[in-house]
Amino acid sequence: MTSVTRRGFLGILAGAATGTAIGVPLLSGLRGSTSTGTVLRSQLPLPQPFTLPLAVPPVLAPARTDETTDYYEITQRAAAAEILPGVRTTIWGYNGTFPGPTIVSRSGRRTVVTHHNELPVPVVVHLHGGRTPPEHDGYPTDLLLPAGADAAAAAHHDHHHLGGNVAQGRRDYVYPLQQRAATLWYHDHRMDFTGASVWRGLAGFHLVRDAEEEALPLPRGDRDLPLMIADRSFAADGSLRYPSLDPTLLTTPGVSEPYGAGVLGDVILVNGVPWPVAEVSAVRYRLRLLNASNARRYRVALDPPPAGGNGLVQIGTDGGLLARPMGHDAIELAPAQRYDVVVDFGRYRVGQDVTLVNQFGDGTTAQIMRFRVARGGSDDTSVPDRLSEIAPLDRASAVVTRTMRFRHGDVNGMSGWTINDQPFSPDLINARPRLGTTEVWRLVSDFHHPIHRHLAHCQILSRGINGPGPYDHGWKDTLDLRPAEEAAIIARFDGYAGRYIFHCHNLEHEDMAMMGNFVTG
Repeated sequence: MTSVTRRGFLGILAGAATGTAIGVPLLSGLRGSTSTGTVLRSQLPLPQPFTLPLAVPPVLAPARTDETTDYYEITQRAAAAEILPGVRTTIWGYNGTFPGPTIVSRSGRRTVVTHHNELPVPVVVHLHGGRTPPEHDGYPTDLLLPAGADAAAAAHHDHHHLGGNVAQGRRDYVYPLQQRAATLWYHDHRMDFTGASVWRGLAGFHLVRDAEEEALPLPRGDRDLPLMIADRSFAADGSLRYPSLDPTLLTTPGVSEPYGAGVLGDVILVNGVPWPVAEVSAVRYRLRLLNASNARRYRVALDPPPAGGNGLVQIGTDGGLLARPMGHDAIELAPAQRYDVVVDFGRYRVGQDVTLVNQFGDGTTAQIMRFRVARGGSDDTSVPDRLSEIAPLDRASAVVTRTMRFRHGDVNGMSGWTINDQPFSPDLINARPRLGTTEVWRLVSDFHHPIHRHLAHCQILSRGINGPGPYDHGWKDTLDLRPAEEAAIIARFDGYAGRYIFHCHNLEHEDMAMMGNFVTG
C-alpha cells in the first residue's frame, strides 16, 4: 500500500464513519496503568471459571522429512468450535483450530511450512521471534490470496496491497531456524487487518529446541505446558465479537469508536478454553506463558503463593533461556511477550487448588486458570543456577543511536498511531542498519506500546534513568514500553539482508499505522 492509498482510505473513513470512526479515547482508552484499550462486553451468559479442562494444542507431525528439512502442511479455514459450553462459535483457524497446531523444530534444521488459504480473505503468516529471510518473514503486503473463486474478489478489494510478493492458494514459508531454543509463535500479519484476523483465531505455537536446553534437567514431556493466554468477547449468537468497521475484512480497515486505543475482551481463554482447570502432580512444571491478546496486559501470579514466595521461577523469555533463573512473585506480560517459568507444585499439598490470577484484571478478567494438585509424584527435575551464556552487547560498540517515538496523532485528518509522527507506508524506510553492525534504539512512548522488531533480537539497556526492569533480562523481541517512558535497546543486525518491520503489538495500534520499516544490507 502506498502512502497515497493510505491517505485515500483514511479519507474514506473520515467521510463514511462519522460517529463510528477509529478515534482514540484518550481517557477511557487508558485503563488505569494496566492496558491501553476499551473493554468490549460479551452479550451472552459466561461459564463458571474452572469447570472446563485445559486443552493442549496437538503437535503437528511433518508431512515428510529429508536430510536437512521437515515439511509441514497447514490449511487456514473457517470452522465451528465449542469455546463456550453448548455454544457454536465460528473461528478462523490454522487447520481449523484455535490455537493452531504446535510446530516443534530443531535449532539449525530447516523447517518449511506450506500454508493453504481457504479463507475468504488474503492472509500473511509471520513467525514471531524467528530469524527469517525477508521473503519468508511475513511482510504485511506479501499476501497469500484465497484459493479458487474467492481470489478474484479478494484481489479486487485488496488491489492497493498488490505491490508485495503475492501468491494465490498456497505458499511455502522457509525457516532456517539458525537460532537458540525458544518459545515462538505464528500468527496472521496482513496489513490493516491483523487485529481482526488474530482475534478470530489465527495464532499458534512454534517451539524451537536445541542440545543446550535439552542437557538441562528442566521439566519436559507432559510437564512442559505451552499456555496461550488471550482475551475475547462473544456476541449473543455465540460469534466472536469484534468492532470491525467492515466485518468482511475485505475493504475498510479499522475499528469503531471507542476501540481505537485497543480491544479488550471480558473472557480469558487459555489455549482456547475459558478459565480452564488443569490437574497436575506435586512436581515441577514448565509453563510457556504467551500473551496472545490484542491489547490486554497481564500481571500473572499464583494464588495462594507458595510459602517463601518466588513461586514463578523464570528460566526464559522471548529469545530463549536466561543466563540464570530469576524468582518472581508476579510477572507482567504485554501483548506478544513470552515468559518461560517453572512452578514447583510440590510446594503445595495434594488436593490444593492454585489459581493463576491476573493482578491487572477485575471482574471476569482477574482470573486466568486453575491448577489442581491432584496427586503426588516423583520428580527428577531441577532448575540449575546457570542456564545459558548470554554475552552482553557493548553500548560503546554501537555505530549509531536512533530515536523512535511511538504516539497517538493525526494521520491525514484521522486519529491514529504513528512512529516519529509518520504513519506506516511500505515506501517509507525508518532505518538502514548495516549488516554486522550494532545499534542502539531509543524508544519513546505516550501510552502503553509493546514494541516488536522483526529479525534482530535485542537486549534492554535502560528504562528512563534506570537500568533494565525486573522482566527485561535476556534476549527480547518485544519490549513493554509504558506510558511516557523512554527505553534504550541494543541489537546486532545480522543474518539476512532485506526489508523488515517493527511495530506496536497492540494490534489495533498496528492496524492503524504504528508500524515502520528497516532495511538491512
